Amino acid sequence: MDMNQIEPFGGFGLGLRRTHYADFLDSDVAVDFVEVISENYMLDGGRPLRILEQVREKHPVIIHGVSMSIGSASGLDRQYLDKLKRLERRINPLWVSDHLCWTRTSAHNSHDLLPLPLTEEALGVVCANIQRAQDHLGRAMLFENPSSYLTFPEDEFTEWEFINEMARRTGCYLLLDVNNIYVSARNHGFSAGDYIAGLPMERVRQIHLAGHTPGQIIIDTHDREVCDEVWALYAHAVAKIEQPVATMIERDDKIPPLGELLDELDQARKLAASARPGVAA
Repeated sequence: MDMNQIEPFGGFGLGLRRTHYADFLDSDVAVDFVEVISENYMLDGGRPLRILEQVREKHPVIIHGVSMSIGSASGLDRQYLDKLKRLERRINPLWVSDHLCWTRTSAHNSHDLLPLPLTEEALGVVCANIQRAQDHLGRAMLFENPSSYLTFPEDEFTEWEFINEMARRTGCYLLLDVNNIYVSARNHGFSAGDYIAGLPMERVRQIHLAGHTPGQIIIDTHDREVCDEVWALYAHAVAKIEQPVATMIERDDKIPPLGELLDELDQARKLAASARPGVAA
């Protein structure tokens, strides 16, 4: 495999969560792939890893990290990269992804996806860290756009300009979280359509769909169904993507029975088929 290339993969999947382990082990679940949180399986053994290996026999797997801290000025944690590489070699995922954010300093891990100033200096740090991560894994990665609740007075780019340049400099690909775009657009008063128009959509390989908590400040909680406005933005986004793209429903709290998530996934299938009838899902 050319480490600089991630071939498009169409299809519709779910995040594999502990609540649904038995469903995936005991039955044939109507998904094209599953995604797991990398850190939950970066182990040398144990039940979760054994279950993941069993699920991997039925479905392609994507591993999605929350702690790489690609925006850390202190660089990446070598032990973290080594553990991630062992998992990657063991599971052979479709791809490896993480977030455009920082989570730690050299001495402390916040376990939160913290925002970056959109400056040339921060862009240089992010790109250097992405290059190191991709070189360590021997493959290109995907990075997810954040949900944000504040901006920095030092900002020199819009978020989509920052992401565009990040992809251009590093050759990485994009995980487009449509709910995050909606949340950030509402919180900061910019156009979600302008955001999507400004992205290099040919670099998008995956889309996340999730719910959020409404309010004066919208919070990206992943604890409820996808709202109508996010569905509409999803249809708008997939219509702009010429290549096949993987779509996933992401639920991390108040996780419902599997059937409810599969119903949401069917809605995504129908919207994608209507928005891009000439492109195979």
